[in-house]
Amino acid sequence: MQNKLFLDIETLPADDASRDALQYLYQRRQEKRQKKNGEINTNGHEFCVEDFEQFLLGTSFDGSFGRIICICYAVNDEPVQALSGNEPEMLIKFWELARTTGQFIGHNVMDFDLRFIYQRSVINNIVPSVDLNFARYRNFPIFDTMKEWTKWGQNNIGLEHIALALGLPTPKEGIDGSEVYNFYKAGKEKEIIEYCKRDVETTRAVYKRMTFQK
Repeated sequence: MQNKLFLDIETLPADDASRDALQYLYQRRQEKRQKKNGEINTNGHEFCVEDFEQFLLGTSFDGSFGRIICICYAVNDEPVQALSGNEPEMLIKFWELARTTGQFIGHNVMDFDLRFIYQRSVINNIVPSVDLNFARYRNFPIFDTMKEWTKWGQNNIGLEHIALALGLPTPKEGIDGSEVYNFYKAGKEKEIIEYCKRDVETTRAVYKRMTFQK
């Protein structure tokens, strides 16, 4: 029987090497807005809904330019482990784990974590060891606790929300996902990893409740 792999990742915005490409994409985005909305101020410049730095921070949700700071995981009932440091090395080790994985389990893992990992693998020229099936409305080989909780509704329910509803400890003690980059800039990578590991523990507990396991 193949393993169950519980996982969670934490990500960062693009690094300086991508800045020129992102400035180009940002300018193109603003030009398209200008054509669509005709939002021109008295100086003839486009009205900007967001500035470039906000746009740059948003790349932490985009595997095209964002980066993975850590991948935390647990195999079956084993202790939670963390991969961190060099991104290509993390990805290689992740895909080694995937070889013996029958089911990938996480919260919003279908639309974020696994897609992000796949995109970063392509960017870093790391060949995935398995061809993951992202077909929707099923829980194999990917069991997404958010999708299963809402039964594929349109609501995005946070892990903390479900954990509290089930009477489980919340993983968001001292930090949440919106603060990861600030913690990173402050040199608090250890705290980020511990937060990510707590998410994995909570995901596993939620999964067991949702599948009626003791």
